[in-house]
Order: sequence, then C-alpha cells, then structure tokens
Amino acid sequence: MNIVYTGKNDPRTFKEVASETIARLVEKDPDVIYLDADVMSCIGTLGWAKTHTDRAINCGIAESNMVGIACGLSAAGFKPIVHSFGPFVSRRVFDQVFLSGGYAKNDITIIGSDPGVVAAFNGGTHMPFEDLAMYRAIPGATVFDIADPNMLESVLEQAVNLPGVKYIRTPRKLAATIYEKGETLPVGKAIPLREGTDAVIFASGIMVHEAMQAAAQLEAEGVSVSVVNVFTIKPIDAETILKSCEGKKAVLVTENHNKFGGLYSAVCEVIAGKVSANVGCVAVNDSFGEVGSVGYLQERFGLTAASIVKTLKELL
Repeated sequence: MNIVYTGKNDPRTFKEVASETIARLVEKDPDVIYLDADVMSCIGTLGWAKTHTDRAINCGIAESNMVGIACGLSAAGFKPIVHSFGPFVSRRVFDQVFLSGGYAKNDITIIGSDPGVVAAFNGGTHMPFEDLAMYRAIPGATVFDIADPNMLESVLEQAVNLPGVKYIRTPRKLAATIYEKGETLPVGKAIPLREGTDAVIFASGIMVHEAMQAAAQLEAEGVSVSVVNVFTIKPIDAETILKSCEGKKAVLVTENHNKFGGLYSAVCEVIAGKVSANVGCVAVNDSFGEVGSVGYLQERFGLTAASIVKTLKELL
C-alpha cells in the first residue's frame, strides 16, 4: 500500500473524481446506471448526464422515490448508483433503503455527499452527524467514510459489484492526498498509515488528515503515535484494530460524526474487554449542525489536530 501523505491537498476534488469514475463505470458496464436527486451539478455529473440520458436519471427532489426506483432496477439486474447530499440519502430515505434495499436483498450503491461539518454553509439541516449510525444498523450493509479522492475512486469501482446496500460517505471539495492514484484499497480492511509505540489513533473521513497532523506534532514532543485509517466502518476490521492496540497506553478514535453509533462505537465494540489502554474520542458530542465555514465548524465541534493532541495527552 503506497501512502503518499504530505499534508498537501490533492489536485482533484472529490466531485471531479466521483463524476469521472461514475462515467467510466457506466461506459465499461452496461448494467451500471446512475440516479440523482436534482443535485448533479453539485457532484459534477451534470454535463456527462446530459449526453447519456439513457444511463443517467434525474429523479428530482424525491429521494425516497429515487431509492425505490434504484431498488427496482437492482431487482431487474442493473447496478444502480444513487447520489444526493448526506442527510437526504440517510435519514430522509431510511425506510426505503432498509426495506426495499436491505430487507429485499437488492444491490444498491448510495453516495451521500458533504457529510458532517463539510456541509458548511448549507447548515444544520444538511449536516448529518448520524448517517453512519443509521447505515450500520442495516443488516448486511457495507459502510464507507472516505478520506481522500483516490480512496473514493477505489471504493466506487469496487462497490458497484458488492452485494447489498453500500453507503459511501464523501466530501465534494478538496482534501489532502493520502493514497497514491490507482491504489486499490481493500474493502473491509483498516489501513495503518504510520507506526507508533505509545498510542494509536483510529480515524476516518476528513479526520484522517487531522490525525496525521496531530501524530506529527506529538512525535516532535516525544510521543510516538500510530495512525490507522478505518475507512470501512462496516464490516469492521477487528483483526487490524486489535493488533494496532497491542502495547499501547491510549486508544483514540476520531471522526466527523456523532460519537454515538459511528466509528467510535464500532471500534469500542471490537476492543471492549480486550484492551487495557485508556480509550477516548474526538468526535461530535451529541449536537446538531450549524451554519459556518468548515474551519469554523471544526473548531466549534473540536474536530481539529489540536483537539486530538489535547485529548491524547489527557489519555496518556
């Protein structure tokens, strides 16, 4: 696995990668079909969709109906990819996803864009801190929290051929490069990004960058910290998580999500009764979203490298 993290932003935005990858998958596989809830321009698929009207369907601002259509297409042998903003393909459509997707055993790939604080000025109504918890509750679902554009490309390419409900939680704009372009990230595996002896940080989504920044600062202060990217929240990689905890004095989980039901809960379910280290989290603490810039919101909810450093020092 080639880790190329330097802290600098990837030249490609998430939405550019999403659009390019979806277009490529549709061209390659006649069974792949794309559905959107009238936000194609926001994810970069609008131009392509206008010239592929038989393979790209704008379902309008009717997300529950869109999921129903996608599940029907799956039952007919297609491989649907659906997209809308995170809250609208999680809490708004949960019954349809749970029953028509999960319960009916239909294969559907769902992209929820701009989750958590990256919803920024769209505000609290568009800022899901609960979507991972909801999707983790669906039996047989596969749930991802995307950290960089190259990861999004790899996950999308694999997800369309996986069975059941797949939820891909991703930002739309820029983020630091972590993985080399073209790298295949194995679904269901957590990926160690750096080694340390004193503590381990498990991170997902935009918080992987913050975790790497925090680990570098702590190393400069004489504290050795591992960082592990748990990008597949379900199924969780218990083996890597437990191995990464061996010999550590502290375990910290950080995510752009409510601490209830997301990555923190998933990791705690794995390590409960098996790890003697102090365990803590840097995550949203039982709050609703707000309007503001991403930088402001990260400070507001404590989703920063500084918060990770402070919390980890307290754990140690």
